[in-house]
Amino acid sequence: MRIIAELPHPEFKVTIMMMNQKYIVKLEQGSLEQTYKVAEMDLTNGVDSVFELLDETFLSTVAIRFIEMRKDFKETYNRYNY
Repeated sequence: MRIIAELPHPEFKVTIMMMNQKYIVKLEQGSLEQTYKVAEMDLTNGVDSVFELLDETFLSTVAIRFIEMRKDFKETYNRYNY
């Protein structure tokens, strides 16, 4: 797996990687991570197409999902420990 690009974002880290003819988009916030895979042949402009996929609408839903993930994990952690 090789890193193609790292994109700046104020809320989370965005890394684009390449492995086995797939682009892997990894978004990290603290201990949480979201990963998306896109086949290279499904994109017409290579890595530029990946950048286009990461529009504000998508990144907003990623931010909301991180909030939900944190809430879900906190709830299960509290059930386990109390």
